[in-house]
Amino acid sequence: MKRRSWIFVVLTLITVLVFTACSPAAAPTTAPTAPVEEPVEPAAPTEAVEEPTEPPAEEEPAEPTEAPASEAAATLRIWADDTRTPILQGLAEEFLAEYNVELIVEDLGRVPDIRTQAIIAIPAGEGPDIYLGVHDWLGALVESGLVAPIDLGDKRDEFVESALEAFTYTDGNLYGLPYATENLGFFYNTELVPEPPRTWDEVLEIGRELKAAGQVQYAIAFADGGGYNTLPLLTAFGGYVFGQDENGAWNPNDVGLDSEGMIAAAQWMADAAAEGLVPSTFDYETAHSLFETGQIPFLMAGPWALDRIRASGVPYAVAPFFPDDGVPFLGVQGFLVNPFSENVLLAQAFLTEFVATEELMQELYETGLRPSAFKAVLERTDDPDLAAMGEAGVNAMPMPNIPEMGSMWAAWDNGLTLALSGEVPPEQAMSDAAEQVRALIAGALVGMVNLPGSYQDLVGCGAQWDPACQATAMEQGDDGLYRLTVELPAGDYEFKVALDGDWTVNYGSDGAQDGPNYALSLDADSTVTFVYDPETHLVETEIQ
Repeated sequence: MKRRSWIFVVLTLITVLVFTACSPAAAPTTAPTAPVEEPVEPAAPTEAVEEPTEPPAEEEPAEPTEAPASEAAATLRIWADDTRTPILQGLAEEFLAEYNVELIVEDLGRVPDIRTQAIIAIPAGEGPDIYLGVHDWLGALVESGLVAPIDLGDKRDEFVESALEAFTYTDGNLYGLPYATENLGFFYNTELVPEPPRTWDEVLEIGRELKAAGQVQYAIAFADGGGYNTLPLLTAFGGYVFGQDENGAWNPNDVGLDSEGMIAAAQWMADAAAEGLVPSTFDYETAHSLFETGQIPFLMAGPWALDRIRASGVPYAVAPFFPDDGVPFLGVQGFLVNPFSENVLLAQAFLTEFVATEELMQELYETGLRPSAFKAVLERTDDPDLAAMGEAGVNAMPMPNIPEMGSMWAAWDNGLTLALSGEVPPEQAMSDAAEQVRALIAGALVGMVNLPGSYQDLVGCGAQWDPACQATAMEQGDDGLYRLTVELPAGDYEFKVALDGDWTVNYGSDGAQDGPNYALSLDADSTVTFVYDPETHLVETEIQ
């Protein structure tokens, strides 16, 4: 009854607005534009029907068996991914029958695609009422006014507190209804290691002994995205990303990449690589293949890797902790509301009364392979791996949801990459990374047009795909075009255009924002000039 009354109030408001809209409206001050419609494929032509030679006998019209269905009072549109779409579509019939509201769920594929489309569509008034997202999007979404606060009412107590904290922004408002959490877990080969190690030094000691016996190649390997995938190691040494104020809010002026703990952890990795106990590069496929074939006893991985690890047949378990009590990042997935929607109240009512139920949250948990953010579902988790990850992540650090986090990733990953490879001393690598982040946050790189790509380490950059590297910054000519000339050996390369020293605004092939990488293939050593047009966002190459 409570759910019906909530929705009834919303639909009453909608009905009032509909009748109000029927009164004469003032003439628009500008000519309205025609609505944009999706193209539809024309139906196949049907064969001509011959005229009957005799008129058909008249029949009495049949009495209608039931009253014609009334038109839905409103429509609620949701953008979801391929996993969640079928589950949400299952609510459509009940929602329509009970409240006369049509529910349309559109599958946009992967979650990152939803963000890209939402940023474009919402300001243009073409976005959904509700869309799926991740809590660390909040910085950009809130600052751009692309997400509305949500009031869960008495349903708030039914959610895991850390998941709610992740979707709470620095202004104190909650901006998402969480449904799943995720964090790394510490995997170990139970055939090689009966009990998981308690310290990171033990990790190396066990690996050292197994390697000496010819049983493994390394002690552990790390996936690419060094900062994210090594955080439990970095925090174990006291490293941090951003500091926090007395209220727990992230402080973008306190960058921790060159903190004593971060440098100590980078030194630990560099020393382990120099000894041959850790590969000297970050690579996802290498790390997972080594673990799945028994060539390393330890691996840090998330729930997204469970299917492939289980399919490999390697004997494993997930420890309910990380060595030296390191903590991983916490990621939270949830439902967001479009603030420009005409149905904001209806959207929030749908989320609190139809989505925030034990039944639906159980379905999302069963198909998503992620710990639930709903307490009742989480408490009866029967997957030992997810349960262990949840226990290991009980004090996990919500990934900072401030906009400045976007300035962190490339510099952080490049600093760790240079330290691990031995190319640059760890202290210098992390100090340089920290200074790059501070410059980005201070706006020192605003106006930079860069060409990050897989070629950068060959032309003076410390690593590849660095949007802030000065060596690949483009210069604007009198004709308004930007140019960069470099010497490259024969080979295949990829690149994109990035503005202001980070990835917030970038352009790929065909000038598309967030588009695919440009490709460049050189048959011989060449002098390559890249020419970028800021009007079309296209890049042309001149090869000599």
